[in-house]
Amino acid sequence: MRQLPEEIDTARKHIEKLAKDYGLDFYPVSFEMVTYNQINAFAAYGGFPTRYPHWSFGMQYEQLAKSYEYGLSKIYEMVVNTDPVYAYLMEGNMHVDQKMVMAHVFGHADFFKNNKWFEPTNRKMMDVMANHATRIREYNDQFGQDVVEAFIDKIMSIDNLIDRYSPYVKRENREEKKQEIERVKKYHESKFHDSDYLSTMRPETASDKQGDAEVLKYPSRPEKDVLEFLINYAPLEPWQVDIISMVRSESYYFAPQGMTKIMNEGWASYWHTTMMTKNLLDDSELVCYADHHAGAVSMHPMGFNPYKIGLELFREIEDRWNKGQFGKDWNDCNDVDQKKNWDKKLGLGRQKIFEVRRDYNDVTFIDEFLTEDFCVRNKMFVYRQDEKTGKLIVDTREFQKTKKQLLFQLTNWGQPIICVENGNHENKGELLLSHLHEGVDMQPDYMKETMKAIAYVWGRPVNMRTIMDEEEQIFRWDGKEHTSRKTGEAAVNPEDGGEK
Repeated sequence: MRQLPEEIDTARKHIEKLAKDYGLDFYPVSFEMVTYNQINAFAAYGGFPTRYPHWSFGMQYEQLAKSYEYGLSKIYEMVVNTDPVYAYLMEGNMHVDQKMVMAHVFGHADFFKNNKWFEPTNRKMMDVMANHATRIREYNDQFGQDVVEAFIDKIMSIDNLIDRYSPYVKRENREEKKQEIERVKKYHESKFHDSDYLSTMRPETASDKQGDAEVLKYPSRPEKDVLEFLINYAPLEPWQVDIISMVRSESYYFAPQGMTKIMNEGWASYWHTTMMTKNLLDDSELVCYADHHAGAVSMHPMGFNPYKIGLELFREIEDRWNKGQFGKDWNDCNDVDQKKNWDKKLGLGRQKIFEVRRDYNDVTFIDEFLTEDFCVRNKMFVYRQDEKTGKLIVDTREFQKTKKQLLFQLTNWGQPIICVENGNHENKGELLLSHLHEGVDMQPDYMKETMKAIAYVWGRPVNMRTIMDEEEQIFRWDGKEHTSRKTGEAAVNPEDGGEK
């Protein structure tokens, strides 16, 4: 990495002043010039110069490097949500591209600082990531790289099993939680033996069949933060608890970025287009800028481009609030011609988009501001592939169906919502997870691998309650095989000749 060339640094100062004049507010932004190898490495690390050692980061780097070398993709900008904000410019990019990227970065920096969903994030994550890398290298030296890496493999495969909304809600008394954890640990010590993987279950005894005098069910309410549950209750070594805690803290750091991808990219794109077209472009740069900007915001019918949707929605909101196209009078008006020419010249658009930038995430942003007219103008329909011709055709132009599908993809990033229902299922110390079914079945292969990873950490069998093929079922992994049964059916032991 090296300092910016004088020409680019001069442009940076000008763009920073423009951004502040437009009302953007951000932490200090530090730009550094990097090679394409460096920017690919940072991208593989999630934007950070260093992360803990793991093979998956190398795999991501190779994918990015090959994609760049074959001309399939190119990283123009990378910015990290920290204080100060770190941003990277790639050597060899055209001067007009560097100006566009810097204007884009200041938009991101403003969003990071002012959007409410980023308030709980750790702004010193650059140091935290470096600390995580150091600690895991020490564990590699102490316990062996193969052992530590095998454990990290399992944790990284379930690093999405957190409660993304928990940083914004105070749900329980910490002292009560601490007491519950101690009570559960004492119960497990009296009921189970050593903590080897899937060996803590003792053979079934008469007291199990008759029912123990004490049956402990926990947690007191379902918990979506599966990683935290494992930290509190799983039979783990201190170094394993530490690794889960590190991975969990990184997951929570990245969570707001996933929750605001459309808004964040749309906001940054809005400001780079504004500054470039009004303040920064030379005549000789116009065609090149238009070509590169169009490439960034283009959208395939079957794809989804957050840059495009976010940018156009912010423009739509600004235009509507400038013209007064909101409120009761607007909503009650049924005259098509009157609505088409509606313009009260309120000039509230810029104020409104700053409010939206502050308060919303992608789900609420799309839910409130995506209109049928917007979908028609931007050709946002539900597409499918024609079986006979192989071509893409519009499956439906129905607005509510299009909006519902988009909101479904954004909710929890389109991933299944899973929570811990009981850590002492059937009074055997087994884990019972439940899946919030929203009309789409989980993919069986992914579900089974997830159960395996959780069982690896939990040390006992794991059960999953879900709806599959329109029937509520409970799937079980006992460390050797998967079994399933319909809810309400008695569990079958394959060793007794029962059907799996």
